[in-house]
Amino acid sequence: MTTANDISNRIMEAVMAQKLAPGSRLGEQQLAMLFDCSRTIVREALTRLSTRGIVTVSARRGWYVVEPSEHEAREAFEARRVIELGLLHQLKAKAPDKAALRQLKLHLQREKAALAGTDVGLRTYLLGDFHVCLAECLGNALLADTLRDFTARTTLIAMLYQSSHDAAQSCEDHVRIVEALEAGDIARAELLMAEHIGTVQAALRLQASTDPLAGLRDALAPVAPVASASSAASAPSAPDTPAATAAPAKRRSRTRSPSRSTPSPSDDGSAYLGALL
Repeated sequence: MTTANDISNRIMEAVMAQKLAPGSRLGEQQLAMLFDCSRTIVREALTRLSTRGIVTVSARRGWYVVEPSEHEAREAFEARRVIELGLLHQLKAKAPDKAALRQLKLHLQREKAALAGTDVGLRTYLLGDFHVCLAECLGNALLADTLRDFTARTTLIAMLYQSSHDAAQSCEDHVRIVEALEAGDIARAELLMAEHIGTVQAALRLQASTDPLAGLRDALAPVAPVASASSAASAPSAPDTPAATAAPAKRRSRTRSPSRSTPSPSDDGSAYLGALL
């Protein structure tokens, strides 16, 4: 029998694999049919994900995957930086054991295999899950759960703000971090992790300012510059055209110009439920 935990785990996996985009609607009835369970179980799963900051509910839209703002995106990366660097910093008293390193290397092998394959979803999931695996291998299950939620949120952020970060570079960063841990150079591992998180964040297309009207201003900007009256008046006329007939022609051209309508961006922002099976 499907449980609420099963459903929430599947949704988390879909988010981390970029199969569910920010804003995707999660209909209770559709999920109940998909998982062959009651809407009560579905609602319990979605409520759990809501407390973890992965989904939210609206009186008009129902349940849907969160769409982090730019401010929330910056906060998510700051939180990850504090957690992951702190996790590595505490290793100065005790380096990771052989079993932990072996588990991390196994994860890296799976990452490399996914990079060589064609399953983009698996590749994306494994690259994000490395950070969760690192916390688990270092023996902190609580931080592993916390990082799973933050990794899912930063995955949504990468989709929403069109990250240009290269997957192969992420894998190489992970390899170097594990190599530093194996060599017992914890300080270098911290530095590499800080650089890695910073690089991923820098690849996002975030606005430099916090202008609340930036999106609307960009959308309503003129599609093409409109010629000014002074430039039109200074344009040379044909030598065989009398001035008396040239002026009406200019007036006619000016009256036709406003009829060109500026295309407006599509307001169809609805997202569909991704394939979870």
